[in-house]
Amino acid sequence: MSKMQTLRVPENESDTLVAALAAGSLDMHRLPAHLSADEKVTLRRQAMERKRGVDLDHLGQYSLDAEQASTQSCENMIGVAQIPIGVIGPLRLRGEHIGDEELHVPLATTEGALVASANRGCRAITAAGGAWVSAENVGITRAPVFRTSGGQQTRTFLRWVEEHGEAIRAQLEGDSRFLRLLDIRPKAVGTTVFLRFRFDAGDAMGMNMATIACDRVIQNLIEPETGVECISLSGNYCCDKKPAAVNFLEGRGKRVHAEVLLDKHVLEKVLKTNARALVEVQYRKNLLGSAAAGSMGFNAHYANIVAALFIAAGQDPAQVVEGSLGITCVEHHGPEGVYASVDMPDCPVAAIGGGTGLATQRQVLDLLGVRVDAERPGKAAMRLAEIVGGAVLAGELSLLAALTSRDLARAHQRLGRSGER
Repeated sequence: MSKMQTLRVPENESDTLVAALAAGSLDMHRLPAHLSADEKVTLRRQAMERKRGVDLDHLGQYSLDAEQASTQSCENMIGVAQIPIGVIGPLRLRGEHIGDEELHVPLATTEGALVASANRGCRAITAAGGAWVSAENVGITRAPVFRTSGGQQTRTFLRWVEEHGEAIRAQLEGDSRFLRLLDIRPKAVGTTVFLRFRFDAGDAMGMNMATIACDRVIQNLIEPETGVECISLSGNYCCDKKPAAVNFLEGRGKRVHAEVLLDKHVLEKVLKTNARALVEVQYRKNLLGSAAAGSMGFNAHYANIVAALFIAAGQDPAQVVEGSLGITCVEHHGPEGVYASVDMPDCPVAAIGGGTGLATQRQVLDLLGVRVDAERPGKAAMRLAEIVGGAVLAGELSLLAALTSRDLARAHQRLGRSGER
């Protein structure tokens, strides 16, 4: 139950600590160890109120476990940011990991009209008999960067890496029950060498696991044996939390596909459009418009749905930039119907770790049926990836349809405005 966190610290002690925090003479992370996590949160918040002369009482109303949140998810915690969660569905999906189900999908957003629009897409998909979804585990990546003396040492270094694959694998996988090396893809540019390690991380997103494993193999094996220095544990060839052609082409995390066939009746009655108009707006907006802009997102708004679902389900919001990559297709099919699909090459998701353990996010995952099974590691994360694909397809269909009927501005006027003009 939501509650305003209160102090149990003696008033004279709390006032001294708040004053020191506000003045900067006490660092936010150096509060006395005997204080509880909730007390530390409250003291930091009160210090910010005193320093800036503002009221932050709403930040202090939360039901999550402050000890867990402040040690695993957020340092120097002063409270929470509340984001409304709406629900879309029923959304019928069929896939290897999800079976054949009708789901309700929570979306956390502050954008008016987004939930209503995606919900219309769900109605269209469900009325059409459901969407087929699939997810492929292409692996999470970490790519440290090394410096050689030149081309000759680069060739020697890469040959060593190739010849010592099993020793490298043993070091990488040694301290984890779930992390498995899939492959190493090198890239050399002059005296710079990138090693793009690709991992299966089970139900975890795996970025932290991959980082720790790479650091261990570099320090214990690669540098001592080759004499080649690692300049940075991440060389940006990973490529984490940035739009990148390498991820678009090779994939990262989960590669997700969703597709549906919509007949004339569904197009007209649910989406208020027709096949000709939908195909044309897809061609001129998503394909030609994206090409003209140099975009790697040949789609209408993957990021909207990915962000809303990621926040609700405890995923890393910064990886929305990766999830926004991909291509939407809309083609004529049958008498006045369409085939529509989304392809998402870079969708890092997790069923454990990070924000998935926080109380509200855990409940969202429970609502989606995303539960870790020790007998089938990785199954829960793949189910979540398929759900993301289905929800993104629903969002694409509704927005594209709204553009064909010129209803986009009217919908935002009706649902997304707060009185400003």
